[in-house]
This record gives sequence, structure tokens and C-alpha cells, in this order.
Amino acid sequence: MHTIASAARAIRAISPEIRHGRVVAVRGALIEVEGLAGVAQIGSRLAITAPKGPPVEAEVTALDRDVALALPFCDPQGVGVGARATLAGAQFAVRPSHGWLGRMIDGLGRPIDGLGPLPLGGDAQPIKALPPAAAERTRVGAKLETGVRALDIFAPLCRGQRLGLFAGSGVGKSVLLSMLARWTQSDVAVIGLIGERGREVQEFVEDDLGPEGLARSVVIVATSDEPALMRRQAAWTTLAVAEHFRTHGHEVLCLMDSVTRFAMAQREIGLASGEPPATKGYPPTAFAELPRLLERAGPGRPGEGSITGLFTVLVDGDDHNEPIADAVRGILDGHIVMRRAIAERGRYPAIDILKSVSRTLPLAHSEGENALRVEARRLLSTFADMEEMVRLGAYKAGSSPEVDRAVALAPHIEKLLSQGKSERGHAGPAFADLAQILECAA
Repeated sequence: MHTIASAARAIRAISPEIRHGRVVAVRGALIEVEGLAGVAQIGSRLAITAPKGPPVEAEVTALDRDVALALPFCDPQGVGVGARATLAGAQFAVRPSHGWLGRMIDGLGRPIDGLGPLPLGGDAQPIKALPPAAAERTRVGAKLETGVRALDIFAPLCRGQRLGLFAGSGVGKSVLLSMLARWTQSDVAVIGLIGERGREVQEFVEDDLGPEGLARSVVIVATSDEPALMRRQAAWTTLAVAEHFRTHGHEVLCLMDSVTRFAMAQREIGLASGEPPATKGYPPTAFAELPRLLERAGPGRPGEGSITGLFTVLVDGDDHNEPIADAVRGILDGHIVMRRAIAERGRYPAIDILKSVSRTLPLAHSEGENALRVEARRLLSTFADMEEMVRLGAYKAGSSPEVDRAVALAPHIEKLLSQGKSERGHAGPAFADLAQILECAA
């Protein structure tokens, strides 16, 4: 009787959410599992037994009749037909705490910096969560000083705003991001390095972020060699950690490099799961997931903090109208465009002032600051229109007072916008210098 009672207690202790299936096919990275019909859902977690080593963690990405299609978070080496797949009902969640500051983690919230286990907080934060309802959110807050003169003057950043950095490869996007990480005012910085080169991670943390910047930051890393599911998960985890600190009243700076690699990961996942390719091979879910990710940043509810988001977009072939760039530009509250031609002539950061927009203008600036900004943009626009003619000698000085003034002052404005990697700017002195330049030929 004692043995029967013990067995009964053991049976009752088994979670009803745990189910088992078996692998029936492995097609590339895609794993097909039978035996989970009626219980497996999109996003369900699986632990697949491999002959050697720990179980392979996977996620259900599609369902086809009685077969669950799953993708792994790691190399599925060793997984074969007949392997046991255990379903865990709970969705992925992390438990951030203040002890996470100064740490580096992977897309599943596991430490990768060799500094031991992470202290867990009391509240579970879903990795994939819905943004706050639009009617419940507070408005964008006061202007933040970024330390980058070109932005503080022409494309200001406000608390809770979401701004995109659009650039091709090798134009200085990562360097600009590191300047913003060090100098933008915030309580906490949450930095997602999605699909980065492995060698650049330590360089960014040690050289660009530095000990002082790392002390107030949580860095989430998924390098380019990791499976698409882990790269996508790292982007979601970045927002989940930022949401935790926002909920606890902190002003959070969320940096993600890059949204394009998140979309590429979603493209791999969608195509592997059988979705039809659409624009440039991206399936429909790639465009559906972008707003779900980016809308999670921004102001919180009354009494909460805010997430000021800076998201980089790696434009394909320097085409700033390619599908991902075009979709992201329509979601965010402004975009900073970086041009290769500006970098080639030696002006860094290579921000194209005339193509960059902050949707918090003109309210972010005072009336006097707006007047200086508009006048400087007008001069730069006039110079851009006539630049080729001036260089060819086709323009005769004195033909137009406006063009003459633009030709005289544009180089001085360009010099003001030029800034070294370790040179911190300040908005007040920058506007004073701009006013002095414009008064020279007024």
C-alpha cells in the first residue's frame, strides 16, 4: 500500500503541461516532431534529447497538421530521427535585476562574461511581450543631450523617442552608436549586439563603452555565427530587459545594432518554416515583426520610466529605400542618415543633415534655436544644389548673394559638425558657435 500511495503522489506531481514527442525528420536546421498535436503552439519550447551532450533547446515556429516544425537555439549536431522531444508549456521569460548591470548575456538571458551566475529578480519578464496600449502611454519627454553636435542641433533626441541610424557598411555607424552609448543621458543602458562580428564585441565593450559605461549597462550578444533563432531571440531579450527597468521607473537608453540583422534572422526562420518569399526574399512575418519589436520601446505608463531607443539599420547596397529601411523609417520617430560620400571626404560622423529628420521638432528646441537650425539647413541646402557648379568653375561669384553666402559659410558649418570619437560636444556651446558662424556674413 505504501508503494502504491508513493507512486500515486509521483504521478500527481507530474506537470500536465509536459508532453513528449519524437523527431521524425531533420531538414537542414528544421526539425520535425510528431506526437505533440493539440498541445504544441507557436513559440512553445522543446528540449530534444541528443545521444551525446545536453538536450538541444528549440522553439516551435510552425505547425503542419500533426507535425510541429521547430528550429534550434544551438547547433543541432547529434539530433536524429527518433530522438525524444519534451514540450515545456511556459514561454521564455527572464528575471532581470540591478545585479545585471555591468554584465554580458546571450539571447536566452544566460551569462557569457565568465563572471558567474546572474542574480535573479523577483518578477518574470516575458521575452516576447506586447507594448503598452497607446492610450495608456505618457508622451515623449524633455530633450536629451547626446554629446554629438550634429544631432543636438539638427536632429534632437527626446526622452522616450525612437530614432533610427541608417547607414551602409563601413560608414561609421558603430562608432556613432558608441558615442551615443557613452554620452546620452540615462539611468540605465541596454545594448543589443545582434548578428555582430565576434571579434568586435570585446572591442565595443572595452574600448567604446569602457568600464564606466559598462557599469550602467546590460549587453545582450548574439554573434553572426549563431542560429537565426538565437539572433531573433537576442533582439527580443534586449527589449525585455529594457522593459524591466522602465517598469521600475528608470530612464532607459536602448541601443540595438542592428534591426536589419533581426529582420534577416526572421527571414531565415520564415523561409525554413515554409513561408513564401515576398519583397527581396523577405517573408510577410519579417515586416510584421518589425513594429512588434520597435513599438516596445518608448514612453511607459504613468509612474513608469521610458525607453529611449536608438536602432541601427544596415542599408543594403547603400540603397536607403530598400524594404527593411523603408519599413523601419515609417515606424520610428525619426531617422539619421549616414552617407558614404560624406565619410569619404573625411567628415565624421558622416551624418547627412539634409536627409535626417527628428519628429520631435520643432518643439524640442527653443524659438531661437529653431531659427538658427532652419537658417543653417537652408544654407547647406543651397550649397548642395550649387556645389558641383562651384567646383567646375561654372558659377561666377556675385551672381547671387544667397549662393555667395552659402559658399562662404557652408565649410564653417561642416567643420562645426565634424567631431572625433572621443570628443564630447555640448548643445549650448554648439548653438553659440553656430550663431557666431551665421553672423559672420549676415
